[in-house]
Amino acid sequence: MKSPIVICGATGNVGSRIATALLAAGEPVRAVARNRGRLAALTAKGAEARPGDIEDTSFLVRAFTSARSAFVMIPPKPDAADVREYQNRVGDALVAAVSTARVPHVVVLSSAGAHLSEGTGPILGLHDLEAKLERLRDTAVRILRPAYFMENHLLSIPLIHSRGINGTPIRADAPRPMIGTCDIADAAAGLLRDTAFAGHDVRYLLGPRDLTMGEATRILGAAIGKPDLAYVQLREEEARRSMVEMGMSDDAARSMLEMFRGFNAGRIRPSRERDAGNTTPTTLEEFARTTFASAYRAAA
Repeated sequence: MKSPIVICGATGNVGSRIATALLAAGEPVRAVARNRGRLAALTAKGAEARPGDIEDTSFLVRAFTSARSAFVMIPPKPDAADVREYQNRVGDALVAAVSTARVPHVVVLSSAGAHLSEGTGPILGLHDLEAKLERLRDTAVRILRPAYFMENHLLSIPLIHSRGINGTPIRADAPRPMIGTCDIADAAAGLLRDTAFAGHDVRYLLGPRDLTMGEATRILGAAIGKPDLAYVQLREEEARRSMVEMGMSDDAARSMLEMFRGFNAGRIRPSRERDAGNTTPTTLEEFARTTFASAYRAAA
């Protein structure tokens, strides 16, 4: 009988896709998430549910015991009073548990920009996690640094409905790579199944091409019957107020604004050039026609 593959954050955008792909391939999956009820869809497909607190090292050791590989990540916590402190608590628990349970292969969800030690907002917690993982000598580690998630555009749907515009604090004219989470999941699932890798390495995942927010808005608008949809760079105070109203803590909003400044200044970029190995297939046009358009209609 095969040893299980452990998926942390198994109910999230990336983790749920990884778990589903592995189950479809006949792999035994141990699904880790905070809420047992949200794990029901995966258990119905054959996953072993492990609900618990990802900040609890003892819980994680039990979840990782006997695993042949594990996908680890720091789940977002937008109401955290201190974002980096929360991220480091989770990171410390994950690394300690991987070491104690002697997990031989780990795939890590990080981010483009995680090589930087300042000015990147919530990505700083991933920088810290990568540094902690470097201390693991008996575990093979593959760090995935994906680009800006296409799914982030879904957060603009209420603004499009209420004001007829798309907008974030990011400049309209600054091109950046954008990736669908399905492509991140495919890459992670492949690495989790193929445990031949050794040592520590970083892999960037950059989507099919770079796009500005203005270009992305035209693609999204065309998919929802609004070809003239305009993109507006929101003022920081307007964006901060909106984030807090949605339930973010003051520190989480501050951290996000710092990240947006990093995007606008061109600091948060991949540290490697685009090539065939880090270019992924799902286009924003495809994402817009399917995921985005469906979500837009459902929110009407």
